[in-house]
Order: sequence, then C-alpha cells, then structure tokens
Amino acid sequence: MITKSSGFSLVELLVVVAILGILSAVSVISYNGYVAGTKEKSMKALMQQLSLAQTEEYSNTGNYFFSSTDGECTASGESTKALEEGLLGRNPYTIGEDKRSQTGREIGFEMCVSKTGASDYVISAQEIGGSCKLTLTRSGNFTPC
Repeated sequence: MITKSSGFSLVELLVVVAILGILSAVSVISYNGYVAGTKEKSMKALMQQLSLAQTEEYSNTGNYFFSSTDGECTASGESTKALEEGLLGRNPYTIGEDKRSQTGREIGFEMCVSKTGASDYVISAQEIGGSCKLTLTRSGNFTPC
C-alpha cells in the first residue's frame, strides 16, 4: 500500500527555523556594526566642522574657543551645548532630562575642546556609555576609536 505525504515533517521545519535564526543573528550583528560605523563617521564630520569654526573664531577674535584650558576636558552635554552654540550658532539648543545634548541623543557622542600649548587645541568626542574616544588636533590629526 502506497501513501502520499503532503506537508513537511517536523525535522524539516526545525531545520528551516534554525537556518532563519542563524541568518537573523548574522543580520543583527552586521546592522549594529553598520550603525556604529555611521555614528563614528557622523561624529568625525562634526568634529571637522568644529575645527573649521575654530579657524573662523580665531580669525574673528584672535582666540580659540575652549571647554577647558588645562589640557584635559570631560565631554558632557553641557560642553557639547557650549561648543555647538558658541562655534556653530545652533540656538536654541536643549539639554535633555538625561543631561545629554541633542548631539548625544542623535549620534551618541559628547564633545569638548581642550587647550594644549599656547595656541593649540584638541577636539575630543566620547561615546556615551562606550569606550570609543575620538580626537582631532588643530593640525588635522584624527585619532579613531
């Protein structure tokens, strides 16, 4: 007696579900890497924009804009707000209840500018909740994460 089978066996269904799970895991990891890379590139572009604004500030006033004059600075929502208002003219600019700047909420980094030497500065960006720290010197040397 010959019987016809219509449908899938449990083993076949389990294999398909396992394959879909593996593909999903790989996709999520790839997507997270893509997002992190995009945020880093966005922050680098913003830091270069700040560097150009520093050149304009120096041309106008004879001084650079600093978050800190002791060679070190702590990137925070307030320092980012001061930079974006003072150098980029972004007004009104808000700090959220979580003490993060608009840039911090959108890109995930906070910034500051420290004075190094008589007429030198370093723009620093610290990833919020992460270990990535980007720096850009006045001479254009960029240090990635």
